[in-house]
Amino acid sequence: MTIQAILQGREGQIFSCSIDHTVAEAVAILAEKRIGALPVMDGDRVAGIFSERDVLRGLQKLGPAIMDKRVAEGMTADVISVDLQKSAIGALSLMTKRRIRHLPVVDGDKLVGFISIGDLVKYRIDKIESEAAAMRNYIQSA
Repeated sequence: MTIQAILQGREGQIFSCSIDHTVAEAVAILAEKRIGALPVMDGDRVAGIFSERDVLRGLQKLGPAIMDKRVAEGMTADVISVDLQKSAIGALSLMTKRRIRHLPVVDGDKLVGFISIGDLVKYRIDKIESEAAAMRNYIQSA
């Protein structure tokens, strides 16, 4: 199963913020949408990821003053992304090795999705449950 197949089952928009948003504005989006991270856009390009961890690091380093800074100053700028043809297992392995919880999905340079480790774990659980049900049905029909 590819990332593209996982994204096909989704509806709704990709929530993001701009490099020029303040940290307070980005935190408001995270809280309002009940999500853990946002892709940070510089025009049409993914410039970074802004996550709950970035908020905590900023608070530890600058205290409440971080809230008035630009997202560009507090985001994780080392963007690791995947394309639509990446396997779900490959993406899960990448996230585990790199100790990250969110991945932008790109088609060329264009952001087309944003997945979390929870999305991939759910996919794996659904696949295992489906295979177990098929095996039970096969055994019962024999």
